[in-house]
Amino acid sequence: MLSVGCGVVPSNARNWSPDQAVLAYGEMSGDLVTLHNVRNCEYRSTDDYTVRHYTKTYDLNQLRSVDFVMVPFAGLPGAAHTFLSFGFDDEQYVAVSVEIRKEQGESYSFVKGISNGYELMYVIGDERDLIGLRANQRLDDVYVYRANATPEQARALFVDVIERTNKLRSEPEFYNLVTNNCTTNVMQHVNKIAKHPIAYNYQVLFPGYADRLAYDLGLIRGKESFERTRLEARVNKLAYENRESPDFSKAIRR
Repeated sequence: MLSVGCGVVPSNARNWSPDQAVLAYGEMSGDLVTLHNVRNCEYRSTDDYTVRHYTKTYDLNQLRSVDFVMVPFAGLPGAAHTFLSFGFDDEQYVAVSVEIRKEQGESYSFVKGISNGYELMYVIGDERDLIGLRANQRLDDVYVYRANATPEQARALFVDVIERTNKLRSEPEFYNLVTNNCTTNVMQHVNKIAKHPIAYNYQVLFPGYADRLAYDLGLIRGKESFERTRLEARVNKLAYENRESPDFSKAIRR
């Protein structure tokens, strides 16, 4: 299908940035999901890193929680990156981040973001990578909110996310800042398990307000106020103090 904009048709065959060159995918067998190409980069700076991936099998019967992660962009009110992290028994977490797929030397451009200038990818990685990169290298604020999801809902959400990850591996799509981005994809996944679907509104268009939306809808566990909930969700200090810890995920949730 032809599209107007910078690209003609989306493709998975380009000269990709090393950290995004390999697509993740999952193989399902009953209650077991084997994830391939789980990213675990070692970062010395945002541009200096060693790319690493691993394969790991997860038991869906051990899936206990979902966290909603929000990363506001400094100096851009209303702009943010959002993603999900799934928690299994023994404090094991795997995060899934919907991102633009950059080519070598490419950076983000608003014009490309609205005109088929980037493909879309699902990055599956451990939290030392996906949270640590943003908190410790990019120095963004990172908020981790526990979702009000049952294990059954978490399982359905996880399976749906992996199925979409696999689909993008065989059927690439263009990213779109308004209609096909990190937050719209999270919303679409959540709407498949939610009793009351989330409507597309300004808090989705401007995801820097998405945590307030999730709080107001009761999708995340809240304290006595949104302000207190947000304050306790910020993990930057713990992410820095435990940046080398093998128990990174457990430590940032103290």
